[in-house]
Amino acid sequence: MNTAPDTPAPLLAAADAMVPDLLADLRRLVEVESPSADLAAVAEGAAVVADVVEKRLGRRPETIVEQGVTHLLLRLGGPTRVLLLCHQDTVWPVGTLERLPWSHQDGVVRGPGTFDMLTGLVMAVHACALLQESSGPEALDGVTLLVTGDEEVGSEHSRELILQTAQGAAGVLVLEASADGGAVKVARKGASRYRLELKGVAAHAGLDPERGVSALLELASQLPRILELADPEQGTTVTPTTFAGGTTSNTVPAAATLDIDVRAGSAEELERVHTGLHTLRATQEGAQVRTVGEINRYPMERHHSDDLWRRYADVCVSLGLPVPDAAAVGGASDGNFTAAAGIPTLDGLGAVGGGAHAEHEHVLVDQIAPRTAVLARLVEQLRDAASAQGGAAATPGRETD
Repeated sequence: MNTAPDTPAPLLAAADAMVPDLLADLRRLVEVESPSADLAAVAEGAAVVADVVEKRLGRRPETIVEQGVTHLLLRLGGPTRVLLLCHQDTVWPVGTLERLPWSHQDGVVRGPGTFDMLTGLVMAVHACALLQESSGPEALDGVTLLVTGDEEVGSEHSRELILQTAQGAAGVLVLEASADGGAVKVARKGASRYRLELKGVAAHAGLDPERGVSALLELASQLPRILELADPEQGTTVTPTTFAGGTTSNTVPAAATLDIDVRAGSAEELERVHTGLHTLRATQEGAQVRTVGEINRYPMERHHSDDLWRRYADVCVSLGLPVPDAAAVGGASDGNFTAAAGIPTLDGLGAVGGGAHAEHEHVLVDQIAPRTAVLARLVEQLRDAASAQGGAAATPGRETD
């Protein structure tokens, strides 16, 4: 890989010049609002993304609907050598803009979804535009853009699409937001979601409570067993989150539920906790305990990203830009899928800022242009390297809506 000084001025200048258009596109996406659970809103958001892509690249993505969830796929020429992986769904319900409107002030952009991850999505589109404007449409041969609509709720309906699209790629570049200070994400924990369903026997709390079997007491007795499955030394977390139970204030509760979030840095740890949760048994006579849930994403381990990270750092040096830190993070993304499938994957290439899923969500505007320039050059290098090695295998076609 080349670490010698490049000719950064034209690329960086072009990236700087496109920032007003990029921010205009970002505002369009923020203001359409596309929470994952609202399938009509996700479809509307996808249509706006398709408009932006068509305006900037002159080609409109395919619309793919899986179980009611809308995704976008654009193959910019030939089999996939480089996959730009994005999502346009957010955690913010329609109406959030009324109290958290789009704003651009003092070099900071704010609004629901700006950091996670609409800025990264727009950066991906404009990085492709930079390459197309500098070298023509053939510069994007082998580049594929995939924008999913259910990442924030586990990617249940896009997982197979992601894996199929990434098949044969030399690299997957995930435009999720950066870690603290602009760090690139070189490793992610795997994630699982479970629900513990507890059943007891209802009874009047005043007349004959002894005839009841409390589902809430059963839940209380299960909590220590659940927490014991965590392993801080391994970085494995097992976190009870939401819970519910009971019917009225004078009835022994006959049912309760507990949701559990699991994160681990290795497949072995995820599987150990999975087995432990599925072997929980009731402690009270007459009570029943059932665990529902599976491993959602296996970890993205450091070796999955090593080569791409070195290339990214080399591009930064060649453009005269500082090399950001490399970070291992607890959150999972769609990059976990491709990494676990053995496809080189690098994550956190999108916005610099903070406040993912929080009301102080924001993006630092001065970091957008240089990171978009680095992305464009990295895409170019990966495409050229894959071409020199004989390209990538074609991926099977899909039926589209």
